Amino acid sequence: MIPKYFFLTKGVGKHKERLQSFELALKDAGIQQCNIVEVSSIVPPGCKRISKEKGLKMLEPGEITFVVMAKNATCEPHRLIAASIGVAIPTSKRSYGYLSEHHSFGETDEVAGDYAEDLAATMLATTMGVTFDPETAWDERKQLFKTSELIIKTTNITQSAIGGKNGLWTTVISAAVFVPEKN
Repeated sequence: MIPKYFFLTKGVGKHKERLQSFELALKDAGIQQCNIVEVSSIVPPGCKRISKEKGLKMLEPGEITFVVMAKNATCEPHRLIAASIGVAIPTSKRSYGYLSEHHSFGETDEVAGDYAEDLAATMLATTMGVTFDPETAWDERKQLFKTSELIIKTTNITQSAIGGKNGLWTTVISAAVFVPEKN
C-alpha cells in the first residue's frame, strides 16, 4: 500500500452547521466523494506529484483515500483562518520526503504557506543531516537547503478565509492526496 502519486488541493466551505461547512470545503477541493483516512506526513520514495485534475480522475467514488490534511474552522465573524500543507521533496528518488500541516488564525496565505513549507523542509533537512541555524530567516534557509543538493523542491498549498459576518461556520482545508497506482 505505497502510493505512487500525490496531488495537492484546497477548499473552503460556509454553512450554518459546522459539519456541512466541512463537507462544502471537501467539495470545493474536489474530494467529497472519497472515504478519507488521514495519515502522517511522509511522501514515499519515488512518489510523484501530479496535477489535481489528473489525480481527481484517478479516484473513484467511495474509494478509501489517504490524505495529509490541514483544516481550520470558525463561526466568529471576520476571523481570518488558514490551513496549509508544506511539501519538501529530496533529490534522491530513494529517499522519502515530508509534508507538514499548519492551521492558524490571523495569518495570510503567504505567511501560513511559508511557515508550512519551512516546517516540511526543516524536518527533511534534519533527517538528512543538513546543518543550519533554525533562527535564520526562511528565505535564507530555503536557499541553503536547495544548494545542499539534497532537497530538490519545496512548495505549499494554502487556503484561507474570513469568517462569515452572520456567524456561519467557515471551514478551510488543504490536503495532499495520495493515489495508488491503478491497474
